[in-house]
Amino acid sequence: MAPSTRSRTAGLRLALGTLTVLPTGPVTVDAATARGAMLLAPLAVLPLGAAAALVAWGGTALGWPDLAVGLTVVAVLALGTRALHLDGLADTVDGLGTGWDAERALSVMRRGDVGPMGVVALVVVLGLQASSAGAVVHDGRSALVLGALVCCSRAVLALACRAGVPAARPSGLGAAVASTVPAWAAGLTWVVVAAVLALLWPLLGGGWPAGLLTAGLAAGAGVLLVAWCVRRLSGVTGDVLGAAVEVVLTVLLLGAAAA
Repeated sequence: MAPSTRSRTAGLRLALGTLTVLPTGPVTVDAATARGAMLLAPLAVLPLGAAAALVAWGGTALGWPDLAVGLTVVAVLALGTRALHLDGLADTVDGLGTGWDAERALSVMRRGDVGPMGVVALVVVLGLQASSAGAVVHDGRSALVLGALVCCSRAVLALACRAGVPAARPSGLGAAVASTVPAWAAGLTWVVVAAVLALLWPLLGGGWPAGLLTAGLAAGAGVLLVAWCVRRLSGVTGDVLGAAVEVVLTVLLLGAAAA
């Protein structure tokens, strides 16, 4: 197997093992593997997106209320990711909300407990995701769009790990993947996401410009969150990456619900 093929395979395995509950076995992480994992993240979560779409379609077919469908989708996503992204969201908000220096904020994020600000963030984000997901899915086609949005949201990892974005700690997931994705590759990833949303939005009854706008807003939200964390924490961590995924997914779902 050629070195580039081995790197892509290892990167996909790393993405699967990190972003889903699927077992992949140990993976040796080097820069090429980390870069591949961040770029292949949307493909790695295809099983998760398919599960969310299937559950949403099934609930709609059974006549469940929209909110019940949305809450079930949120539960499936949490189970399929070990709730790691949600944990990262809560920890990141707690750290950013301390008002302390980077070292003390990072120490708050390392603790296993969740503070009041983290709890509020979880309630707001999960509420927005559940209500939006329930509003989006009405048939099989819209369920497929929902699954695609789950995959597209993971493209923010390429932006968060683009060249020039440092790690906040010398060890951990953030240190392993920070600055591994070339800026052009991160940008190209979101060009693809924008094209996908432009094609999907008519299935929801909206126009392709609204799909492009939603892609831009989602990417902007992810970039702003990462920039805030770099300013406050001196870089990104695994928690920040998880928070970026949840924020971007929320923006995508809100855009789809508006369509």
